Amino acid sequence: MAYKEIIQFIQEKFKSKDFIPLHAPVFTGNERKYVLDTLDSTFVSSVGAYVDLAEKMMAEICQSQKAIAVVNGTSGLQIALQLAGVQRGEEVITQALTFVATANAIYYNGAQPVFLDVDYDTMGLSPNSVSDFLVEFGEKRESGTYNKKTGKRISACVPMHTFGFPVHLDELVEVCNSWNIPVVEDAAESLGSYYKGKHTGSFGHLGVFSFNGNKIVTSGGGGMIVTNNEAFGKKGKHLTTTAKVPHPYEFFHDEVGYNFRMPNLNAALICGQLEQLDSFLANKRELANSYADFFESKKMIFRKELENTRVNYWLMAVELENLEARNAFLKETNDSGMMTRPIWQLMYRLPMYKDCYRDGQKNAEFLEERIVNIPSSVRF
Repeated sequence: MAYKEIIQFIQEKFKSKDFIPLHAPVFTGNERKYVLDTLDSTFVSSVGAYVDLAEKMMAEICQSQKAIAVVNGTSGLQIALQLAGVQRGEEVITQALTFVATANAIYYNGAQPVFLDVDYDTMGLSPNSVSDFLVEFGEKRESGTYNKKTGKRISACVPMHTFGFPVHLDELVEVCNSWNIPVVEDAAESLGSYYKGKHTGSFGHLGVFSFNGNKIVTSGGGGMIVTNNEAFGKKGKHLTTTAKVPHPYEFFHDEVGYNFRMPNLNAALICGQLEQLDSFLANKRELANSYADFFESKKMIFRKELENTRVNYWLMAVELENLEARNAFLKETNDSGMMTRPIWQLMYRLPMYKDCYRDGQKNAEFLEERIVNIPSSVRF
């Protein structure tokens, strides 16, 4: 086996020669206690103390004024884009190298994704790509920035922090601010990641996190919108609770809302998980350092954090020489019972997004052919 040494190393790290998942949840804290407390209280739906506590904990972690608990990260991104002003028939800048939920959330709002290239070093949306696109196609008007070729307003920019690696946030925010385009961070994968000492999700107008079952902390499903805009926070909570106007007993809804509020049962689980975030991050960093040392002498690159960033190492990644090597590595590792996965297919390769605008995608296509995620779970 060409990759026998790598497989043996990972098996030793996870102390198993059986199936090794890519990223398994770990429940070693107060999760059971809090969930049982929720059951005893009978407040298992979207009204309950743990929903409020989860929001408070996330606001503290991100140093944001407001946090809004939602049923999953995708719904959170859908609402965040709506809060940022995205409307039907408009365009939203994002990256093609991302999980499909990023593009789907844009589509849910009736807008069309504009796929721009990523930076090689971050694997996330490139400020230079955004700037080049806007210089070529952007036109500033009183009501915002428009694509002078299509005539559509460019209503938001959505960078995604790939595998927890922050994009070049200062440069990206500067470009978008200069064109009056709000930034909505898809921070789904980056809980515990920092850029220049500041948590991801707190640079844009809004940020969105995911607590899916494969994330560092999980509530089974679940997500969180964070913002420093008081009005966005208030409006976001209203929209995600079916836009119901508060009243002791009457049912009145003043606009089309969404049943997107996180249930208290899930919130209890996430509170127990968030209490352990620091220990989870330390555990994963130890594994990442071991991987970095091991792969130093191998014909593949282990992806490490950049200067001025602190990465959560949610899913750890290696870069192989070419597509042939990538495919061979994927087959051999998975055949051995070790879960490895390629990075996503680029969004414009999917049938529903094949007609969307895209630029040259030089870096995205290079990475698509080479990046593989390797087992990254917290180990105890």
